[in-house]
Amino acid sequence: MRILGIDPGVATIGFGLIEAERGQAQMITYGAITTPAWIPLSKRLYQISLDMEELIGQLKPDVIAVEELFFNNNITTGIAVAHGRGVILCAAEKCGIPLHEYTPSQVKLAVVGYGKAEKRQVMDMTRRLLHLKAVPRPDDAADALALALCHARSATSRLPQLNNVKETI
Repeated sequence: MRILGIDPGVATIGFGLIEAERGQAQMITYGAITTPAWIPLSKRLYQISLDMEELIGQLKPDVIAVEELFFNNNITTGIAVAHGRGVILCAAEKCGIPLHEYTPSQVKLAVVGYGKAEKRQVMDMTRRLLHLKAVPRPDDAADALALALCHARSATSRLPQLNNVKETI
């Protein structure tokens, strides 16, 4: 399964593509889409939309994993990220790729085994799980790879299957 992880934003959108099969994951590529701060928000969002559709077309993922929004202290930044995230969700839908959303805690739990892990722990475990020599840069790309790993681990879990099993008497 080819999983495209996306760390949403407006200035920088991280992406990471992995191939996951039978509990093993391999990094295919990663990077970031950027938009200049000096152009109007509407043009930045339009550019993100075009870039996402092109990226999805080139990488041909089977599924996309996107981080859910988490508002910390700066709600203004959160609103801008929400705009970018909406455009990313729309691009995925337009390309017909199944989309799954994960909270930061879910990503930490899946990658590190602890839902309150520190960012550096997540980055280091992402590096280890993908057998990389160094933590991917920028941080947004490392976060995107962690999202892809989270989906790989969630998709292969028996838990969702067990929740759908109906008891027979």
